[in-house]
Amino acid sequence: MRTKAPHLFDDATRVTAGDSCWQGRTSPDYWAFVGPFGGCTAATILRALIDHPQRAGDPLSLTVNFCAPVAEGAFDLDVRLVKANRSSQHWCVEMTQGGGDVATLATVVFAERRPSWSHQQAQFPGAAPFEQARSFPNTPMTWTHQYDFRFVEGEPSFYGTPASPPLDAFSKQWIGDRTPRKIDMLSLMSMSDAFFGRIFLARRELVPFGTVSLTTYFHASSDDLAAEDITRVLAVADARIFHRSYGDQHGELWSPSGRLLATTTQIAYFKA
Repeated sequence: MRTKAPHLFDDATRVTAGDSCWQGRTSPDYWAFVGPFGGCTAATILRALIDHPQRAGDPLSLTVNFCAPVAEGAFDLDVRLVKANRSSQHWCVEMTQGGGDVATLATVVFAERRPSWSHQQAQFPGAAPFEQARSFPNTPMTWTHQYDFRFVEGEPSFYGTPASPPLDAFSKQWIGDRTPRKIDMLSLMSMSDAFFGRIFLARRELVPFGTVSLTTYFHASSDDLAAEDITRVLAVADARIFHRSYGDQHGELWSPSGRLLATTTQIAYFKA
């Protein structure tokens, strides 16, 4: 009987269990300009916690601070349960390489999501179906090759004449794995960082850029995601300000049925 090869995403986010220290390795399939794709790094950290024997509940929030560049190769994850109570757990994860300084620092909250009153205030943004939208071409960054981006609004153009005055930084797009994979907490975490830098859209050109801090909030449980049974999300993102080398980004990830699955915000460095 043939064994099915693991999905590239699962291979890229694989971790080896330890006591408090887990091990992983960067993947050339999820590489950005000068280091690994931040969403893949965040998903790897989340995988270590989901697989941890002390973990209880579902991911509620994850904040990743990218303290220093992550080099190609092996890394260690120092995993620590900071506080646990009846409803939630608070974790801290530090990524290091070769016994050096911390390269990535994450705090993660897991929670027991019990039945309760429910109301979705946000309105589903709506879009043309995934099948009717055109696939965005690959960029030089290999991580973009692993996703099928289909823009409905705000498709970027990186290689034209720089925009003057700046353009709108808003985009609406479908995101799915290039090789379809059922959406779970890990892929949701990674896709929450799969928006192109807002400054690229505003200036219509590529400039030096890097995420400094990323926070994602999960609004669905693992059971909710399993019930949705989807392989793509509708993703919207925008920015409020670019000022003195830093700019923000806020986004939403929706299921095709109109459920808000996650919201995300980040602050990023740019040189322009």
